[in-house]
Amino acid sequence: MTDQTTFDIDLQRKIDMKTKPLGALGRMETLAAQIARVQGSLMPKMETCQLTIFAADHGIADAGVSAFPQEVTRQMVLNFLGKGAAANVFARSVEVDLRVVDAGVKGPSFDEPTLLNRRIAPGTLNFLNTPAMTQAQADEALQRGRELGRDGDWDAVAFGEMGIANTSSATMLAHKTIGVELDVLTGRGTGLDDAGLSAKRAVLQKAAERTGDLNASDALVEYGGFEIAMMVGAMQGAAAAKRIVLVDGFIATSAALMASMMEPDARQAMVFAHKSQEQGHASILNALDAAPLLDLDLRLGEGTGALLAWPLLKAAAAMLSDMASFEDAGISGPA
Repeated sequence: MTDQTTFDIDLQRKIDMKTKPLGALGRMETLAAQIARVQGSLMPKMETCQLTIFAADHGIADAGVSAFPQEVTRQMVLNFLGKGAAANVFARSVEVDLRVVDAGVKGPSFDEPTLLNRRIAPGTLNFLNTPAMTQAQADEALQRGRELGRDGDWDAVAFGEMGIANTSSATMLAHKTIGVELDVLTGRGTGLDDAGLSAKRAVLQKAAERTGDLNASDALVEYGGFEIAMMVGAMQGAAAAKRIVLVDGFIATSAALMASMMEPDARQAMVFAHKSQEQGHASILNALDAAPLLDLDLRLGEGTGALLAWPLLKAAAAMLSDMASFEDAGISGPA
C-alpha cells in the first residue's frame, strides 16, 4: 500500500467519522478532501488568500470585437489601484489581499508605486493576421507568472484579469486546443449586441483559419494575451507551491486549461469558483472535468467570482480540522 493510498484512507475515515451522517456535507466534503491532499495534511488550514489581477491589452481589439474601447484597460488599472472596482470591494469584504500586475497594458509604463510592473510589451499584436506574441515573450510571461504564483505564504491564491478583448483570446485558446466550435465558445464579452456578436464570430473565424489544431504552448503564442500567459504561469507556480488555486470565470478558466495541458499535475490544486454567464465557459469547464462551486450569472472577471467562493474554502478546511468526531463528542456513530 502506497503512502498516498494510506493517506486517502485515513482522510476518508476522518471525514466519515465527523458528527454527521455519511456524506451529509456533500461537496463541502469533497472540497475539504481536495484541500487536504494539496497540503498533504489531515489538519489543513485555509486562513489567508491573495488575489492577483493581471492586466494587459490585445491587438485583436483593433478588429472591433469588444463593446468597450481599448483605453478602458488602462483606466480600470487605475480604478483597481484606487480601490474602487468590484474586485476591491469584494476582496475587502472577505479579507483577501489584492495586488495588481501590469503584464502589458497599452501605452507607457505606469508611474504607480503600488502596481507591480511585469510588462512584456504594450499589448499583443493583432492575431487576426499574425501571432499575438513571440515564443520568447510567451516564455517570459510564463516565467514571471510562475514567480508570482510561488511567492508569499498564502494558503490559497486567486487570479483575475483585465484586458479589453480578452474574451476573444480565451475563446481562441479553447477552440484551438479542445476543438469546440467557435459558434459554441464565442460570447458577448463586455456586452455586445447581436450584430456585434455576429461580427466578433466572423473575425475569430478568419483568425482561426491561419492555423490548425494547436497544443497549449503554441496556442498561447498564436492567440494568447500577456495577462493570460502570466496567469497560466502563476497557476503552475502556485500549484507547485502546494497552494489551492481558486479559478475565476471564463478567462481564468481558459488559463487553467492551458496550465493543465502544459503541467497536468497543476490540475489537482484547482478549485473552480463559479460558472460564468459567458457562453463558452461551460465547454471549457467540461473539458477540465470541473464542477464549479457557484452559479451567480457573473461575467465580470477581475477575480470577483473567486473572491465570493473563498469563504467556502475556509469552511471546508475548518470542518476537517475542527469539527468533532463521534468519538470526540461521545456520540454513537452510524451502525
